[in-house]
Amino acid sequence: MSTAPPDTETETAPWYAAYPEPQSDLMNISRAEVLEMLKGSTGETAGKDFVLVDLRRDDCKGGTIRGSINLPAQSMYQTLPTIYDMFKAAGVKKAIFYCGTSRGRGSRAARWLSDYLVKIGDDSIQSFALFEGIKGWANAGPEYVEFMDEHDGSVWERLKSQ
Repeated sequence: MSTAPPDTETETAPWYAAYPEPQSDLMNISRAEVLEMLKGSTGETAGKDFVLVDLRRDDCKGGTIRGSINLPAQSMYQTLPTIYDMFKAAGVKKAIFYCGTSRGRGSRAARWLSDYLVKIGDDSIQSFALFEGIKGWANAGPEYVEFMDEHDGSVWERLKSQ
């Protein structure tokens, strides 16, 4: 095992290193709860009371959760004021972010929005990461797949084995 420092000329920092580390605690939301929201069982309306945000950029093969907007994580931090203004104007009460597993981009974006909400003093919007992300959703069974657009089961089968 090498203890040499990384070669800074060939290794680059991850995209999120250019932005502050989120300070807020992560709030996860379960896929079961989101499914009930999408079914209308909770009295909440997609796009009005809650919004699903798919943060994947070029790795979004296999489909997305129905009604999601696509906002690549790499553009999230610098557009927080605009994202907030859009959510606020629409009356959104819950912003639910996800990526492949929601352990990287999804959790980071949810915490950045939480930080922004704290900074401006708005507690009318909650920011969540979808627990286990789109991979968990797509592999959770037919009742979840039913609520996916452009679903391609072969993609999820391939990812299971990786």
